[in-house]
Amino acid sequence: MNVPKSVILRVYLIYFMVVILMLIVTVKSFSIVVDGRENIFSSASKKIEQRSAQTPSRRGEILDKNLSPLVTSVAFYDIYMDPMTVDEKIWNDNIAGLSVKLAELFPSKTKSEFEMYLRDARAKKRRYVLIQKGVTNEIRKELRTFPIFNLGRFNGGIIDNKATIVRKRPHDELLRRTLGYVKPRANDTLFVGIEGAYDYLLAGQPGEIIEQRISNSWKPTGTVVRESVDGYDLITSIDKDIQEVAHTELERQLKSKGGRYGCAIVMDVKTGFVKAMVNLQEGNDGEYYESFNHAVGTREVPGSTFKLASLMAALEDNKININDTVNAVGKYQFYENELTDSKKWGYGKITIKEAFEVSSNVISKVIFNSYRSNPEKYLERIASFGLTEKTGVDIAGEQEPRYSKPGDPSWWGGSLAWLSIGYEFQLTPLQMLAYYNAVANDGKYMKPQFISHVKQGSRVIETYDPIVLREKICSQPTLDILKSCLEGVMINGTGKNLKSTFFTTAGKTGTAQIANQNKGYGEKNEKKHIASFAGYFPANDPIYSCIVVIAAPTDDIYGATVSGTVFSAIANKVYATSLEYHKAVNEKKPIVSVPTTFNGNRMDLNEVLNAFQIQKKFSGPQDWVNTKTKDNTVHFYGKEIDKNYVPNAVGMGLRDALYLLESVGLHVKVNGYGVVSKQSIPAGQVVTPGAQIEIELRAI
Repeated sequence: MNVPKSVILRVYLIYFMVVILMLIVTVKSFSIVVDGRENIFSSASKKIEQRSAQTPSRRGEILDKNLSPLVTSVAFYDIYMDPMTVDEKIWNDNIAGLSVKLAELFPSKTKSEFEMYLRDARAKKRRYVLIQKGVTNEIRKELRTFPIFNLGRFNGGIIDNKATIVRKRPHDELLRRTLGYVKPRANDTLFVGIEGAYDYLLAGQPGEIIEQRISNSWKPTGTVVRESVDGYDLITSIDKDIQEVAHTELERQLKSKGGRYGCAIVMDVKTGFVKAMVNLQEGNDGEYYESFNHAVGTREVPGSTFKLASLMAALEDNKININDTVNAVGKYQFYENELTDSKKWGYGKITIKEAFEVSSNVISKVIFNSYRSNPEKYLERIASFGLTEKTGVDIAGEQEPRYSKPGDPSWWGGSLAWLSIGYEFQLTPLQMLAYYNAVANDGKYMKPQFISHVKQGSRVIETYDPIVLREKICSQPTLDILKSCLEGVMINGTGKNLKSTFFTTAGKTGTAQIANQNKGYGEKNEKKHIASFAGYFPANDPIYSCIVVIAAPTDDIYGATVSGTVFSAIANKVYATSLEYHKAVNEKKPIVSVPTTFNGNRMDLNEVLNAFQIQKKFSGPQDWVNTKTKDNTVHFYGKEIDKNYVPNAVGMGLRDALYLLESVGLHVKVNGYGVVSKQSIPAGQVVTPGAQIEIELRAI
């Protein structure tokens, strides 16, 4: 059958039209599923590009032993608005009120300018309008109470989740180098000080949000995929009050006597925890800054402070008796080289104990004669005291001790004599202090540490116990002799002018010649010295050990007058301000029939008062109560707690305050100790989950 050509053409045309229509429907359906749009051919409906992006976590705080912040994180927020999400009636009724509030908070624009700016943005259908950059969290929370903004992200258009976290040190130079930092570099990351050593605890976990490309830049949409997790807080062993004393006294002495750098360390004798560490280096402007951690990272000859280890070795090996007589003639020849005393004509015939007290270099002759046939034995003894190894302190940069050994190119006939008085042996100040601390601690050698607790809010995550590196560095009889020698230095010897009127100290002065940069040891007027003092206090029951080192002083060179005076000033001020040193003036405690009580949890308070058979009177069934003592009775007044509003923590102990505030979703920052006296967000204000509240505590 012959089909007309016109019919065939019409059939093909219909077929192709159906195919094209099916393709359009298929592509359109796919576009709606993937992109959520209705017209793929419209030039106005370009593909919406989105991506996930990280939001920074709040880095944990570093606090001193009394919870005073040493390093904290401050968040600054960029505030934007999406005017297109706001209902038209709400917009018209409230835009003027919003503009008034914005002009009051940010006076760079008037109320009229703000209103015109926002109306123009809405008219142009802008979705990301800048309100203000870099506002604090407190201002951010205030903005959320403004008209329109109080409706939230999706109804009020406020976009406020773009934060920049800034690390702050409230005390500027104080402890700056020990606290350290984390610094990303091109090929790696630099981890310095406590910040670097404990970065894995402080860093937290970043959150994740969705960003959208708008006008060739990525903007947050307000959609949060995963909230960030705050880093842990570190409670250090640092006592800010002792740190301030040590810093002030060392800085004063450096400015008075001069010097390339100085460091001072205070350590708790029983535990090895560091209470203060100061490192000050001269800048180009002549001022002193915490620019390098010399206490941990600078190795230098210890000088006469090392004589303590030499006598310890000789006593342990029964080479000497501390009361043996020696002839301190002032000059001691070893092959072609000579050692001299600071008192050039010598001290005559004195005991070894007296030689130590006046720091005579006759000790070099004593040690040389005792070990000349077996210098390895001397070095083995020194090693048994822990002086040839690192302390293992957690912060990076500790240097390995360096010393001459038989067989080394540096070893010569007189090396043993030079070693015995602290030459040809290089140690960091922290390593030298750890040794003196062991002597004060009846021979127990402790690892220096900085962190006592790791916390998340009020919850303790980890506790760091004292670490014993050596149970006993020498016998008790040797320790008793050497402690007497160290006390003798302060009574009869080089430290006698450093005595305190109120308590006894024990220690050793040190003065050593050091290389003067590229001039070697130099001529007489070019010679440079390092002055040091190491010891502990009180001598009869040591609580703190301390070392002070000042390199290249210009006005004086001696350990007693340069570094010893700093040690003495630190000891005196710490003694004067530390309650553990002083007995109560009135040792009879007043008798009270009813104790002072905090506000807090009803059940806990009731249990404690029942144990002491204290009378109570209740008003209301609430779990949380305010208390008041009247007529030998503790009265409980119930307080209603609404999780939507900030509770009143004033008058509570820290534990109850933390529990109560965190239970309503607040992040708590604590200052001081005792009972809560003030809170940064007033009670009764609407709770913003995750907001930070600061509470001030005072002693009672």
